[in-house]
Amino acid sequence: MSRIRLSLAAVASVAALGVPTAQAQVVLTASSWLAPTHTLSETQKEWCALLEQRTAGKARCNILPRAVAAPPATFDAVRNGLADLSFTVHGYTPGRFTITQMAEVPFLGDSAEASSVAFQRMLQRQPLLADEHKGVKVITVFTHGPGMVFNTKRPIAKVEDLSGLKFRVGGGMVNEMSKALGINATLKPAPESYELLSTGVMDGTLFPAESVEGFKIDKIIRHATRFPGGLYNTSFVFMMNPAKYDSLPADVKKVVDELSGEFAARLFGRGWDKVDRRGMAFMQASGVQFVSADAAFVKAVGERTAPVIDNWVKAAEAKGLKDPKKALADFRAEIKKLQQ
Repeated sequence: MSRIRLSLAAVASVAALGVPTAQAQVVLTASSWLAPTHTLSETQKEWCALLEQRTAGKARCNILPRAVAAPPATFDAVRNGLADLSFTVHGYTPGRFTITQMAEVPFLGDSAEASSVAFQRMLQRQPLLADEHKGVKVITVFTHGPGMVFNTKRPIAKVEDLSGLKFRVGGGMVNEMSKALGINATLKPAPESYELLSTGVMDGTLFPAESVEGFKIDKIIRHATRFPGGLYNTSFVFMMNPAKYDSLPADVKKVVDELSGEFAARLFGRGWDKVDRRGMAFMQASGVQFVSADAAFVKAVGERTAPVIDNWVKAAEAKGLKDPKKALADFRAEIKKLQQ
């Protein structure tokens, strides 16, 4: 009995000193507005598995079965703490992001991994690019693979072929580019593509190769046009609630930092490159007819979208970016170097 009393007294003394008797596990609530099988959901899950492994189980993710918010509201959901961890498309919230649109221009590159790592490097070099993400802790920024034109009606081999068709686009600079190319474009989140195309509300969509399989539109799409370096790109941010990040134990925070930046950019980009390759094979098996844009088509796109890029330069300057043209040139050079 005396030994029991002694043990209880020891526990009481430890508690009085504020020393924890056992360390609680850190749990991050992770949300995805895409299907669990989509490459972004899978990469977020992979990132979470690495976090748990490298912290020896001290931190883990609780991946929710449903998104805490619609895609356009995801940034605010993470900022406000509805989720600790998620990703979103910059262009889903028009007017919020300007400098990030450097990652959305035509003909950037043929590898999501290269574009993603280059984009993350630009974030590190350009404080104003990071400033656009105030309210969240940026783990990384990244891009999808080269954007293509898909439709259910006819081959697209020149700019004029785009007119008269209704296309779903994801927002951001691609929306303005679509107008410049004479496309009848409607801003809609990617998960709505199947319904829009299968019901005939839309005739086509702008997507990377992955999305045909990812959003199950391979049996609907009949034509695809590819461009060297992609017709466009889409930029993303993978982010954490800042209060949650600040509350992490030092050793867990160190691991989060190690899994951030270029490491995470490569993770997301490499995953997207893999499913882009699979998507191309998937479309070929489904009988999708491909057109490769020739030099005349590429030139016409460049000429028509040049004013859109000029408008971005002015908008970026208005936000304080000193030399947007040089920043864009540096970004392109970084991608080229990474693709070699």
